[in-house]
Amino acid sequence: MPLKTVKIKRLQMIAILVITVVSSFLLLFFQNKKMYSVNPIDNKEIKAVVEEIFVKRNQAILDENLDYVKTIYNLNTKYGKWAYEYEHKKMKYIHNWEQKQGVKFIGVKPDIVIKWIKGGGDMYTLNLLCSTEYKYVYDNNLDFVNTFKIGTYHFLQLERVNESWIITKEWYKDPFGDSLNLDNIKADSIRNYILSQESRDFSNINERRKKSVEYAKKYCGAAGYKENGYQYNKKYRDFNIDGGDCANFASQILFEGGKFRKNTKWNYEKGNATGAWVNADKFKQYMINSGRASVIAYGNYDKVYKASYKLLPGDFVAYEKNKDITHISVVTGADSKGYALVTCHNTDRNDVPWDLGWSDKKIKFWLVRVHY
Repeated sequence: MPLKTVKIKRLQMIAILVITVVSSFLLLFFQNKKMYSVNPIDNKEIKAVVEEIFVKRNQAILDENLDYVKTIYNLNTKYGKWAYEYEHKKMKYIHNWEQKQGVKFIGVKPDIVIKWIKGGGDMYTLNLLCSTEYKYVYDNNLDFVNTFKIGTYHFLQLERVNESWIITKEWYKDPFGDSLNLDNIKADSIRNYILSQESRDFSNINERRKKSVEYAKKYCGAAGYKENGYQYNKKYRDFNIDGGDCANFASQILFEGGKFRKNTKWNYEKGNATGAWVNADKFKQYMINSGRASVIAYGNYDKVYKASYKLLPGDFVAYEKNKDITHISVVTGADSKGYALVTCHNTDRNDVPWDLGWSDKKIKFWLVRVHY
């Protein structure tokens, strides 16, 4: 065979080999890509699955139906077991709080917004927002339904086992989860006091307080309203990834709604903020030391819950753990028994009873009057 022909055949063999390798690589690439892409039909189906799980799980927690809660988790995995154990603990806390408060939860309605879905077949991973509306009534006033909302951001893994979808992993920052210990509280005397109270009329509060409440409700994120897209105010940087956005939001409420002026100590400019603007401990100290606010009461729940009825819309509550202020919530109203309600970021709350999720004897509360 001539040398030229040999060279041509060798080049042809090399070309065939290259084409085969490239084709195999592309086939593998698109197969993998298919696994991590979700077509619109799958998207709708998985969203329906998640919505059903959230609705039934929330209702099971209110009904103390632990048997159902068990069925939606893969208890054979470490993360599935952890997720289930947390929901069990939350169930116990919610019903302890009901007894302390003298209320009964009568409804829960989640609204889910899926940010993205990955996966295929029998396994999916999701990132989603859930805005959940809770309804409750007081034991001696069953005709008046009180409503609040909480917002949560979830990372969730679902697996199909025996034609049923179960949770193998879940993470979310829960507004109920900052403190889930109510075992040693004097529930009977507290409940009797709360049930003896009346509703409060805030129609005569000044305009700056009213505008503060309007701003808080508009920009409370996942606890807000669908028409606002469950968004924070995009004019401001979200400090959640830097440790928390509660003080930043409280500062926005006082500046945008309450018309407090910025200064060198308390300031936000082009994504940068002073400590007093963005840090919960420094925010509380600044507001009190500057004379813009004063303390109504300080101490554990037993000591301050009666004083909480002095809180007005536009005031704030600071939550202290281990001698450090870890959270700020702004008062935005009161329920049918005059119990103060708060709105905040990190986690997102909208008109939530001020101690819900913080009922622990180790926590101390700063009830703070803001001077508008």
